[in-house]
Amino acid sequence: MNVPRKIFKGVKAEPDPKEKEEFCRILHSRYPWLTDNSIEVFFRNAQAEMLRVLDYETGGRNESKRLESEGDIEGAIRHLKKHLEEDPDDADSWYALGNLLCKAGRTDEGYKAFNRGRSLF
Repeated sequence: MNVPRKIFKGVKAEPDPKEKEEFCRILHSRYPWLTDNSIEVFFRNAQAEMLRVLDYETGGRNESKRLESEGDIEGAIRHLKKHLEEDPDDADSWYALGNLLCKAGRTDEGYKAFNRGRSLF
């Protein structure tokens, strides 16, 4: 079943309460045997999938922003580095990595990442 993207907001892909409520009404009208718990499980799975899709679409930057927002800058750096191993020509992710490295106090590495990104533009 497809869940409309508009339901999910932000880097954490959290469901918008109003949009979620409306979609739940639709689900209950079409599938009256579904319990509230089964719909919550459905939404958790849909949210996990949306996070995966957003991260793929943004070259790893969505997940790194989420990790950074939770205070895990080193985790965000590791995540972007892993993405850049798979796609070393992603200039935007190199730039994001440079920002994170500078925030972590690793400015030499940060400037190298900025330069790598700049060379790809």
